[in-house]
Amino acid sequence: MAPIVAGVDSSTQSVKVVLRDADSGELIAETSKPHPDGTEVDPQRWKDALESALKELSSHHIDAISIAGQQHGMVAIDARGEVIRPALLWNDTRSSTEAEEINEEFPHIHQRVGSKLVASFTASKVRWLSKNEPENARKVAAIALPHDWLSWQLQGGKEIKKIFTDRSDASGTGYFDSVSNQYCGDIFSFLLPHAANIHLPNVVDPNSFAAETTTGIPIAAGAGDNAGAALGVGAKVGDLVISLGTSGTAFVVSDSPTHDPSGEVSGFADATGNFLPLACTLNAAKIFATTSALLNLTFDEFSSLALKAPVGADGLRLLPHFDGERTPNRPNSRGQLVGITHANFTRENIARAAIEGVLAGMVYAATAVSHLGVNWNRVLLIGGAAKNEAVQNIAAQLFGGEVFIPAPGEYVADGAAKQAAWALARSVNPPQWRSNNFKNVSAEQSQEIKEVVASYISLISKI
Repeated sequence: MAPIVAGVDSSTQSVKVVLRDADSGELIAETSKPHPDGTEVDPQRWKDALESALKELSSHHIDAISIAGQQHGMVAIDARGEVIRPALLWNDTRSSTEAEEINEEFPHIHQRVGSKLVASFTASKVRWLSKNEPENARKVAAIALPHDWLSWQLQGGKEIKKIFTDRSDASGTGYFDSVSNQYCGDIFSFLLPHAANIHLPNVVDPNSFAAETTTGIPIAAGAGDNAGAALGVGAKVGDLVISLGTSGTAFVVSDSPTHDPSGEVSGFADATGNFLPLACTLNAAKIFATTSALLNLTFDEFSSLALKAPVGADGLRLLPHFDGERTPNRPNSRGQLVGITHANFTRENIARAAIEGVLAGMVYAATAVSHLGVNWNRVLLIGGAAKNEAVQNIAAQLFGGEVFIPAPGEYVADGAAKQAAWALARSVNPPQWRSNNFKNVSAEQSQEIKEVVASYISLISKI
């Protein structure tokens, strides 16, 4: 009997766990448990959800496990191994001023860590903690990311020196160089006065085990969520992945690093040894959910309604910056509905404008990556919203060609499971589980569609 591997996706909204055959990748079982809403969360809630999910799957013997998780979040830990305050998540924008301070102190930080910093980065949150909660800051003995903390909790969560991470997640902290694979001590020292005494997670190889659970199950390195998704979906060098979840991300698997001085593109690492230049928007599937609720429709009804509207929604434009924005970096911007007339203010046009607005934001993000000389051969569309017919069709129109939609799955959790299988096999390359038999949706980019895209790019740029 082939070994069984567990892959975990600890995301903003929930934890998903998949069990897969380590040799074939066949899905054996899966489950999920919700996470609390908000931009700061007690990490114990993540642990409780994970333990509940694993208990539900306890009838299966697990031979290895790996955890992928939401990037950037800050878990501050004291010398006793206790969490000092609720974790600040990637989507908490309170540290935008601190991000600017770090960028000013290190003007060429993008050459060091691949990115100009924004509020999402762990470094910004650590600096915020030092300035705004000095008593808590003095207690800090270790800083972990969400996936690091959960992997450590599986070990028992006692010795902080045993906290580990991987290169992909470390690349989103703002104080890690993914080319040299080293932490930048001078940058971290700027964040906290006693930085030299703080443990930062040990960075382990992507195809290795770093520890064992309290029951003896080997724990692989884990990954950041986007790197996990790229691995799970089988993305290769030259693939542009558009992921539509709570946030929207556009990233390309690249064999060379990027260093964007504008800050729009983050120079992340992937989970295999390559790089993952990425631009992220704060507003994606939530816009669809909010607009569907406004129109009192299910998501499928919302999709059907949007497809009844003409391209460009008769001039109606929805700027989806409901929660501020990261690409472009406008944490205090807000959504707008513009171009309203008596004739175009219809339910159909509102639905279409919501989808076009979100996807135009993804075109803007992908274009920012291409400006760094990173090209792509195909577009993969993933995430919960990617299953929607209107989203698929409008994405193909706005990107002007084919988009490929993988079979539905928990791509981040699948990537973590693949990583666990990779470590079990002790091989050089990760296993190839997924076939390339993707659904493809094609559309030509007419002059009318080009004008719609151009109008959105102009609107986004002016905010």
